[in-house]
Amino acid sequence: MPVKLGPAGVPLSCKGRTIVEGMDDIISLGLETMEVQTVRLVAPQHFEQYWQAGVLANKTGFEMNIHGPYYSELLGDRLQRNRSLAKVEAALQAAKTINARHVTLHAGHYGETGRGDEANGQVATVFKGIVQRVSDIWNDDEEEYPVFPWLKDGTPPKIGVETSGRQELWGSLEEVLDVVNHVEGTIPVLNLAHIHARGHGRLRTSEDYGELFDQVRETIGTKQFYCHFSGVEHSMGNAMHYTQIKKSDLNFEPLAEFLIEDGGWLDVTLISDSPLLEHDAMYMMQNIERARHRQLERKAREDRRKALAAQANITPEEMEAREAEIAAARAKDALARAQPAPEKKPEEKVEKKAEEKAEEKKEAKAKAKKKSTSKKEKDDDFFETEEDDDDLF
Repeated sequence: MPVKLGPAGVPLSCKGRTIVEGMDDIISLGLETMEVQTVRLVAPQHFEQYWQAGVLANKTGFEMNIHGPYYSELLGDRLQRNRSLAKVEAALQAAKTINARHVTLHAGHYGETGRGDEANGQVATVFKGIVQRVSDIWNDDEEEYPVFPWLKDGTPPKIGVETSGRQELWGSLEEVLDVVNHVEGTIPVLNLAHIHARGHGRLRTSEDYGELFDQVRETIGTKQFYCHFSGVEHSMGNAMHYTQIKKSDLNFEPLAEFLIEDGGWLDVTLISDSPLLEHDAMYMMQNIERARHRQLERKAREDRRKALAAQANITPEEMEAREAEIAAARAKDALARAQPAPEKKPEEKVEKKAEEKAEEKKEAKAKAKKKSTSKKEKDDDFFETEEDDDDLF
């Protein structure tokens, strides 16, 4: 179960702000991938650092990915669609330069077509053209191979169709799977924060994640997944904005548990969209390691139980029942020792208080009597001394 983790952009802790410096920092953190953010447009002055990043990725096996323009209108009118495709073209050229393995794209608003098969058909047609275009770019003039050596033996990047997090945007999970199922060369980009928000808090348990990945596998028959993860603030089925993972109701622990316990068949790339970028990517990695340690500890307990059961000539289930009984008895004893003494009834408290008062009076009388006796003895001693004095003189 290979899982690659990395941030969406140059790490916040990176002193330099170039992609190559960001890659160095990511590798030093033990992460294995990153996603370059083109946001709105790829500027020509970025070509040099993109090419350097591509060379480094090719030499080290580091997985590079790229996110296309955030603001696309592939379902808009002809002018809007052409503007969006011009931005997509720039992103595809950048993907070639950095040796990207995935190019993530959005479709945008539903437009006048609204939801349904007609909208899905239009999006599928546009993405077929994008897949053909990236293939043409990748198989361009052979003279470029010395500059882009990864073009010769490599394959074009997969075009990722990302799930959206708002109701007015095309890109529900079902819509994305429908398009990907009809367009070869595309993959679904599962933005788990968007799926969670659009599903009104859909992803809560490891079983929820299992159902999600099974749905994708059964629909398009893939074992390779490209995912985005982040905390998210959402309302009424709409993602409002990303948050750090610890401040969201979208927890990563259930996903880590699923990946370790039931995700052995998966090949996953996880990109941190969190405002904390590499910090939350490291947090995800730590949670996956914890889940793996828990699995190893459980297997060790099961192996020990089987060995003890074989020695006692009983089944592992019977040994487990015995262990449960012993654990319950120990817990009961510990609870009994920890419990405070039972509180006395009110009448017992009154009786005790009366007894204490009587005892105090008794002690006071004894002290007074003792004091009186002591005084008398002193007086007697005084008079005896005077009589002795008379005898002397």
